[in-house]
Amino acid sequence: MKVRPVDERVLLQIVEPEERKVGGIIIPDTVHEKPQIGEVVALGDDVVSKDVERLPLSKIVKVGDKVLFAKYGGNEVELEGEKFLLVNRSDILAVLD
Repeated sequence: MKVRPVDERVLLQIVEPEERKVGGIIIPDTVHEKPQIGEVVALGDDVVSKDVERLPLSKIVKVGDKVLFAKYGGNEVELEGEKFLLVNRSDILAVLD
């Protein structure tokens, strides 16, 4: 299924953190913080900047970019058995290199 977010939304696939062991003890998932890194899967429409100049969303982020997003931003969605996060452009804090 192909998904195209609307407006200034971005569809992210959550990048799960690696399992950590402390002194040989595996820390349960319930203790881990919510992940804040995702990979851009699909982009919505252009963004209107404050000076009313249209900036293509693709100049801010691109499909395949890994991004840092706000901890409690976005809506979780499940598509074809996979979990994704649909966030507003303003919830994206940084692009990771």
